[in-house]
Amino acid sequence: MSRLLVISNRLPFSIDNTGDEAVVRQSSGGLVSAIKSYFEKADVQDEGFSEKLWIGCMDGTEEEWNTVVQRSQMPHEFTVEPLFPDKKVYDDYYNGFSNSTIWPLFHYFPSLVQFRKEHFDSYRSINQLFAERIIEIYRPGDVIWVHDYQLMLLPQLLREKLPDASIGFFLHIPFPSYELFRLIPTKWKRAILNGLLGADLVGFHTHDYVQHFIQSCKMILRVENQFTNILYKGQLIKCELFPIGIDYAKFRNAITDDLTVAVATKLEDRFYNQKILFSVDRLDYTKGLEYRLDGYEEFLNKYPFWREKVVFILNVVPSRDLIPAYIERKKMIEEKVSTINGKLSSLHWQPVIYRYNHLQFDELCALYQVADAALITPLRDGMNLVAKEYVASCIDKGVLILSELTGAANELSEALLVNPTDTEEVADAIDTALTMHLIEQRSRLSNMQRRIAEYDVQKWINDFLTNLQDIKAQQAAMKAHVIKEENIRKIHEDFLQAKKRCILLDYDGTLSPIQKLPAMATPTNDLLNMLHDLTDDSRNEVVVISGRDAETLEKWLGHLPVILVAEHGAAVRLKGEDWKEQATMSAEWKERIRPLMDLFVKRCAGSFIEEKKSTLAWHYRNTHAELGFSRSRELRNSLLQLTANTPLQIIDGNKVLEVRMIGVDKGATAMNIYKLLQPDFILCIGDDTTDEDMFRALNDKGYTIKVGKSNTAAEFTILSQSDVFPFLRKIAENSATGVTAR
Repeated sequence: MSRLLVISNRLPFSIDNTGDEAVVRQSSGGLVSAIKSYFEKADVQDEGFSEKLWIGCMDGTEEEWNTVVQRSQMPHEFTVEPLFPDKKVYDDYYNGFSNSTIWPLFHYFPSLVQFRKEHFDSYRSINQLFAERIIEIYRPGDVIWVHDYQLMLLPQLLREKLPDASIGFFLHIPFPSYELFRLIPTKWKRAILNGLLGADLVGFHTHDYVQHFIQSCKMILRVENQFTNILYKGQLIKCELFPIGIDYAKFRNAITDDLTVAVATKLEDRFYNQKILFSVDRLDYTKGLEYRLDGYEEFLNKYPFWREKVVFILNVVPSRDLIPAYIERKKMIEEKVSTINGKLSSLHWQPVIYRYNHLQFDELCALYQVADAALITPLRDGMNLVAKEYVASCIDKGVLILSELTGAANELSEALLVNPTDTEEVADAIDTALTMHLIEQRSRLSNMQRRIAEYDVQKWINDFLTNLQDIKAQQAAMKAHVIKEENIRKIHEDFLQAKKRCILLDYDGTLSPIQKLPAMATPTNDLLNMLHDLTDDSRNEVVVISGRDAETLEKWLGHLPVILVAEHGAAVRLKGEDWKEQATMSAEWKERIRPLMDLFVKRCAGSFIEEKKSTLAWHYRNTHAELGFSRSRELRNSLLQLTANTPLQIIDGNKVLEVRMIGVDKGATAMNIYKLLQPDFILCIGDDTTDEDMFRALNDKGYTIKVGKSNTAAEFTILSQSDVFPFLRKIAENSATGVTAR
């Protein structure tokens, strides 16, 4: 059986020197809680892993670690593999690049970002240290799961030495928009994306983060993608959202825990006849604690009725005390708390109770249970598990006030969602929460509780690992896609036995090599002879289904007894019939699109516009590679905005962007032809994105073949356009007329 290797920057333990002698203490944090909860569940023994290992850095020396481990009770559910990096290198890696570059930038605080080469060099060194240790202990079949932003180079370092390994990566913080990510120096940002794409599966909390990552990969690495799959260096990588859950049962069970109940009872007695507003966060500028206090102060000023009737318990958990930005933030928060208490408190009432300390689990759960409302308003957060924990802990009352800028806002839509910088909106939300009827509170809570109970931490982990297994299967299937001799023999046998055959062929990139200019792709004698021979057999119906306009297809192939499809299905000419429009729409839309494309022709030397009856296309095959690709992404984004809520769609093809009507595609047209002809043999060959619709439509009805090595819905792959003619000759060999080389 395989082993599960969990990789994170730090182990779930640290050395605690506060007592008479050093001991091992469990660390805090959402990742630690999530993974430990998974490991501790009895049923994970049946999840297919013979052993679980957790690999991460440990403070102190190896000798100190060995000494304290002997004094401490270590877990039996998993094995700990500590790393002991050089202190100076680790500091530059962690406090430097990880938390002074990546953390502020990925949380949309570019003004706080530091770009220092020595920090990135240390980041690379620690990632390399992890790679070397993992490679030492790796066994074939092991599943490697890398976590978070400190180790974004690690997947590719592992892939280089372990090409067949199952590697997953999960990012626990937001992935920023391309406009922010591109601020990173070029070599560094390429290294980060290259590092992440060493994984088979890259996971994020939300759909937005997935799309931001894919966009950055397309802009910087010029990768191909299909939906959320990326093709990079011949490897298929899946990018997916997995909103991390909590151990729901653990927080529900705490409701009846004697110690938690005792703490909750004391809190209720102390704050008798007062409403409790509660907040807990790590010390971090991303949490927006100053804005939160401003919102609370605005609430007390705007709704003076609540003075002396509400108390705000603000618990700040110490974090990254060595980073100047955090030291300054702590000072600002404490000054703000003092200001509010100094201005508004009375002899028997203090509006804010401030703690800068860690909370014990029973204290945390007790506060969750007694709080009338939780104020969770970070400026940016990958997920925010405190919000979920609070909802899980509520018994029959409680209102969650949540920042709309958290990942959790996507799931907890019944919360009172606010903009954390809008102090008046926050103030109004606090008043709404404290005056909300119990029936409404319970209704909102029950919906959120049901949702987070169904997708708890166990479901999150199993979902990720299942998807990792699935993408490995897809990769294996993709490698098996390349057509082999035995496949060709089977297709040939079926072809010979068929009484009525339908052969659908794309033109550019399939029957003809891609040319610099569309007009240069005139059919060769070899192509015309092959089509002629195929159509000589009365059992064969040949369909040339192309993005070309009807006039060009008629000029080049109109003399042949073939079915012609122009502009991906906008017009069709059956044998012996005239061209027929399949969809009609006023061409006025072109007058809105053409000026934008004209602008990009001027901005991108070598690009040009091709206008067809039902399509406008912007070609950038003849441009400088990087400039053309960059401009194509800009144009695509502009076109998507321009065509929103219209019957137009943008097709991202092979060095071309096309605008055409929705519903006009090769898939629908191919299905119409299939229904018309009712063949007992179908062969479909194409090379472009537009052909994928055709492959998906016909996959269960015949043989589909993609030309070129890329992610595809086709059953088989032919690696090169030059292999298409030899393949067709083999398939038709020994038929009634035969197709022979000329």
